[in-house]
Amino acid sequence: MSDSREGLLTVDLQAVGDNYLVLRERLADGSRCGAVVKADAYGLGMARVAPALYRRGCRDFFIATQAEGETLRALLPEDADIIVLTGVRPGRELECARAGLVPVLFTPQQLRAWVDSCARAGIRAPCSLKVDSGMTRLGMSSAELRQLLTERDLLRAADIQLLLSHLACADEPAHPQNARQLECFRRAGEELKALCPQVSLSLANSSGIFLGDDYHFDIARPGSALYGVNPVPGSPNPMRAVVELSLPVVQKRYVAEESSVGYGATQKAAAGSWLAVARGGYADGILRAQGGRGCGWACDRRLPMVGRVSMDSATYDISALSEAQREALENIEVLNRELTVDEVAGYAGTIGYEILTGLGHRYFRRYLRS
Repeated sequence: MSDSREGLLTVDLQAVGDNYLVLRERLADGSRCGAVVKADAYGLGMARVAPALYRRGCRDFFIATQAEGETLRALLPEDADIIVLTGVRPGRELECARAGLVPVLFTPQQLRAWVDSCARAGIRAPCSLKVDSGMTRLGMSSAELRQLLTERDLLRAADIQLLLSHLACADEPAHPQNARQLECFRRAGEELKALCPQVSLSLANSSGIFLGDDYHFDIARPGSALYGVNPVPGSPNPMRAVVELSLPVVQKRYVAEESSVGYGATQKAAAGSWLAVARGGYADGILRAQGGRGCGWACDRRLPMVGRVSMDSATYDISALSEAQREALENIEVLNRELTVDEVAGYAGTIGYEILTGLGHRYFRRYLRS
């Protein structure tokens, strides 16, 4: 029997796999679908999620750090490629190569250090490059790429596997930045492939897949959509819900006269109302910004959150429940198929990514498989 006294977080691995297939089927012919499993698979457990994706046919896995990559390498067969999106720290090139990881490099200097380290060890290990197509975060500028293309000996010595860039506005299909970045990346890809024809190209993230075939190139790398976040905001979510979170009720109380609730006395409960305090607060990923705006779910209805979220608890108005329902109430759900990760993010003024990655470790975790 599961110990769910601190809350029960259910992760539907079948839904993750189904979402992967939905995304893969949207890709243009010849494009393959990878998966971003960084940040412990967006907080849901890389050790369970990554093998489930591998079983569905995924062979290209993207993580953020070398430490994550080393953990993932032990979880997957050798034919899985593991690409480290934030590259490799200086002096750790050989360690990264021997771990079977593929770093994403951002400058010609990083590429030289990678090639030199591998050459001194007598090995040739694959790497990837990133070009900045307009997000101004990580990646080579157009000028740096042009300079690199003049260094033919370096390019011949390097085993460059992949060229990437990242879209800044993919969740806004009409934003002109998408077309500008597409053209910049296409041009960079053509120039590099003229000298290194083996290089694959990757631009589309979750939302980028829905921008159309032109954005798909050789490899798409969805992340959040795999875990149920809507990749097309403002339209029906094509992805299945992946997570459910149920919190135990630790106290139910009748409010005899109007009373303030929680820190700061920011909100009042009316006389005659009923409240339930659930064990789960901002230390568990129930964001403080939801206070007074969010809600829970029980008995097929939404239950308003009242007052500020505390570190370990939050309070919900259960006045709408019948006496029998209140007496039987043991848990309040704060994520489910009705109360989606995107809706909850809206209450907190954030995005689904933050809701997922913030889910705490005090919950008992249950994984569902087909």
